Amino acid sequence: MTIFEKAPAKINLLLDVKYKRDDGYHEVEMVMTTVDLADRLAFDELPGDRIVLTSPAGIVPLDEKNLAFQAAKLLKEQYQIRKGVAIHLDKRIPVAAGLAGGSSDAAAALRGLNRLWGLGLPLSELESLGAQLGSDVPFCVRGGTAIASGRGEKLQSIQSPPPCWVVLARPPINVSTADVYGGLVLDHRTKHPSVSDMLEAISSSSFAGVCSALGNVLESVTLTKYPEVRKLKECMKKLGADGVLMSGSGPTVFGLVAKESKVARIYNGLRGFCKEVYAVRMLT
Repeated sequence: MTIFEKAPAKINLLLDVKYKRDDGYHEVEMVMTTVDLADRLAFDELPGDRIVLTSPAGIVPLDEKNLAFQAAKLLKEQYQIRKGVAIHLDKRIPVAAGLAGGSSDAAAALRGLNRLWGLGLPLSELESLGAQLGSDVPFCVRGGTAIASGRGEKLQSIQSPPPCWVVLARPPINVSTADVYGGLVLDHRTKHPSVSDMLEAISSSSFAGVCSALGNVLESVTLTKYPEVRKLKECMKKLGADGVLMSGSGPTVFGLVAKESKVARIYNGLRGFCKEVYAVRMLT
């Protein structure tokens, strides 16, 4: 029996960095939600004790560098699974884009293999396992909308934002998350976004409030180091998106759009700026 799992992309409606911790990580506070741009994974049992990962996407590693492969290996080691598995990954989320594509693949692998192997693990256990693979994996296991704190592994689910369109655009550059965090200076001049404003907007289903509360501390680094991202953000605003923000450490920029009639104009305008543009719905 083949098991299928969707691995949706996530965007940060808000990303704040509080301070650098003694363990070298940064203490963060984020409001994250999922959008209807997703990878798709299929899982089948194989004879022998092995993991075989395949994908038509040429840029995806098919070995232990892949987070879905790592997730399968972690489950096998943790629960002494001696069965083989074939994982097929249909990649739709752009790679290294600030959309947690790899983390979502790992989360989908944990959920899918939990079903394939009949492990019966609760989501809380899968989230704990996911934290060993990456800071975004626990949220991707859970999905929906959540406040994330700590390194991103401490989650509090909240209601979904008001439904809207999300236009995503990824410029043809690579951004190193480690370099962005390494270049972040936190002092009295740092403008921290307001989590309380975002939560109030979401709880009152105010689309305008969500747009005005968008904020990402990492923009102070990425927009300076990578002017292409700044130009993309300005372009999306000029085209009429209601709220615009960089997702994660970049380079993807997203625009929230209330009216479907605006979406085609924004999409077509951005296609003249970069090739990777997606118009999707926010998952609610």
